[in-house]
Amino acid sequence: MAAPRGAALVLAMVLAAMLVAPPATVHAISCSTVYSTLMPCLQYVQQGGSPARGCCTGIQNLLVEANNSPDRRTICGCLENVANGASGGPYITRAAALPSKCNVALPYKISPSVDCNSIH
Repeated sequence: MAAPRGAALVLAMVLAAMLVAPPATVHAISCSTVYSTLMPCLQYVQQGGSPARGCCTGIQNLLVEANNSPDRRTICGCLENVANGASGGPYITRAAALPSKCNVALPYKISPSVDCNSIH
């Protein structure tokens, strides 16, 4: 059961890196929301292949929802917690590939060493 949790954490981290939308109104995003939104990506992170349609839609939805720095940092922290619990290897590699698999452009590489405090 540790592998799915680790994979979910890696996925969360990857998606946090994608949260670069311009700031707007402030509202709170929780880790529960992040994890449930990205749950469709878990199979891809664990097994490879192609991400489910719901995975890419979830990533895009988080990008829209994270319209301010605090929300982007929260999402990053949620994903970082998951990544820190992962054993690395293929989970991190697959999670890092999600932006290109979902045709989402990121200004930086997804990595377990992401600095959430630097996200604006």
